[in-house]
Amino acid sequence: MDRVPTGIAVYSREILNGIVTQHPETNFLFCYRPHRFFRALSQPRQKNVWRWPLTESGPRPGLLFHGMNQRLPRVGWKKQIATFHDLFVMTHEYSTPKFRTRFAEQARHAADSADLIITVSRFTARQVIELLGVKEERIRVIPHGVRMPPESETAREDIVLCVGSIQKRKNTAQLVRAFRAMPAGWRLVLAGGSGYGAEEAKREIEESPRRADIEVTGHVSAARLAELYATARIFAFPSLDEGFGIPILEAMANRIPVLSSNRSAMPEVCGGAALMVDPEDQDALGTALRRLAEDVDLRRDLSERGQLRAREFSWERAAEATWGVYREAAGY
Repeated sequence: MDRVPTGIAVYSREILNGIVTQHPETNFLFCYRPHRFFRALSQPRQKNVWRWPLTESGPRPGLLFHGMNQRLPRVGWKKQIATFHDLFVMTHEYSTPKFRTRFAEQARHAADSADLIITVSRFTARQVIELLGVKEERIRVIPHGVRMPPESETAREDIVLCVGSIQKRKNTAQLVRAFRAMPAGWRLVLAGGSGYGAEEAKREIEESPRRADIEVTGHVSAARLAELYATARIFAFPSLDEGFGIPILEAMANRIPVLSSNRSAMPEVCGGAALMVDPEDQDALGTALRRLAEDVDLRRDLSERGQLRAREFSWERAAEATWGVYREAAGY
């Protein structure tokens, strides 16, 4: 089964393939950590792409290196760019202490070593400035994009959809508790694997009086995810912390009214086209869910505004803006 890629994986695929397609006159090296390199060799590539094993030392055959996930090799290249997606690992206990220590060390090294830094939101840019001491003039904000799906004639069902790992940061346990406020006949579908702190959410699911109405899919294929986006009537994304939140745009592109959190990067991404709540207020979250269930006009309004909002984001524009940062860093 094809797993739904993480946000960073989607970003890397869309930006790299977009730049390679837009600039066939330029040769590119796609660099892979050793444990991924040989697997990558079996995948198709475009004519102007070569593959290279990425190690902490060894030859550096290119002019410019782009680290796609707030990490750069210890031995630097001539010019370096790092993309920072989020820094929640450094601000809250959403991972193990060992992982937090390693992440913080890698993030500080990348921040110190990069000639320019790309962040995927203004919120993340502020975190890079405040937590890592980076000067604002070294930062370029380039939001994620989204692919607009074809118009669907699939009938909507009374489903509240949440896409993302079941984990503490995604606030899954709170969503499960808030779902109790929904009218009879509604279902909650949680599409994603398990992450740090999933135990509380799984316990809430099993003990919920609405257990029969809750579906935990695990990782789903791209086809199954598209089906869920086409059939769900409400999209709930009450995360506690996001550097961006790609599923929000995906839901909006699929004309699903969105309920999201009023913190971190989510208000920036939603742009007034979603219903926003305090994610730690169970009553507010439950009330908002029920309001969306009962108010057809509100759902229609958010659906229309959400699709317009999604159209403001494009992977093609993101790729071309990233190419502009390459040229700036290289002095072209």
